[in-house]
Amino acid sequence: MSVYFTQNKNILDKGLVIRSTGSWYVVKTEDGRMIECKIKGNFRLKGIRSTNPVAVGDNVSISVNSEGTAFITAIAERRNYIIRRASNLSRQSHIIAANLDQCMLVVTVNYPETSTIFIDRFLASAEAYRIPVHLVFNKVDLYSEEENRRLDALVSLYTGIGYACHKVSALDGTGVDGVMKALEGKITLFSGNSGVGKSTLINAIIPDLGLRTGEISAVHNKGMHTTTFSEMFPVGGGYLIDTPGIKGFGTFDMEEEEVGHYFREIFEYSAGCRYGNCTHRTEPGCAVREAVERHDISESRYISYLNMLEDKDEGKYRAAY
Repeated sequence: MSVYFTQNKNILDKGLVIRSTGSWYVVKTEDGRMIECKIKGNFRLKGIRSTNPVAVGDNVSISVNSEGTAFITAIAERRNYIIRRASNLSRQSHIIAANLDQCMLVVTVNYPETSTIFIDRFLASAEAYRIPVHLVFNKVDLYSEEENRRLDALVSLYTGIGYACHKVSALDGTGVDGVMKALEGKITLFSGNSGVGKSTLINAIIPDLGLRTGEISAVHNKGMHTTTFSEMFPVGGGYLIDTPGIKGFGTFDMEEEEVGHYFREIFEYSAGCRYGNCTHRTEPGCAVREAVERHDISESRYISYLNMLEDKDEGKYRAAY
């Protein structure tokens, strides 16, 4: 087991981080015990440049002393993770969860509206770490005829690129069975903007959970945070990870020329560009821009791609590691 940090003089247990409040962690040990743990103060000085060195989904070693105080002493190497920019420190990253089989991004056409830029940034971040994503379009019971047309257009766009899409209503149960089937035997991160009904959907999947749900602001059509920490719940032979609502993603760990690699259709068409290092902005002979003009690549996806390039130009974000 390779580790990021280790320091121990007591008996070690190994386990899985199933809850993180930011200062305390709950670790489920290999023999099924639930142990509250902290991290040593110098843990943050071991070369991990994120706001949270330990994340839900991490496999860790813990040391329990005779007084019953437990500390996380080592983190096993992660097979993947997904990150966002820190909420108050735009130049740092925050690890949302680690060691994932897939993500489910809960989005809404309205009440509130999830922007395609947010969706595409999440998809690109997941592509960078080779994490499959399902798009879960919630609140279908609320949509008008016009909103349903937009929903169908988005589902057509993203299924055409290769992303699984689900139309669901957490309130009346539409499509929930399909989501539950996709969860079987996998560690799945549930994510999305505040207000998209993520907690309500999780309650529909795990009825005994009773997660707190919130209201939508009538003034701003935005959700308020109801989940305040990350936690894993067993379901269908796997785990579902619930996380606080998120606002955005920076282009961590991506060089400018790599951003297009994480947009599947842009990467495919880029093979036809005149220049191998084409950024698909103003270069002559750009097959990607030609595909956008022919509508073979969605204009909204191309705009999201350019938006991520602007991050790199402005140097807003730095790598997580």
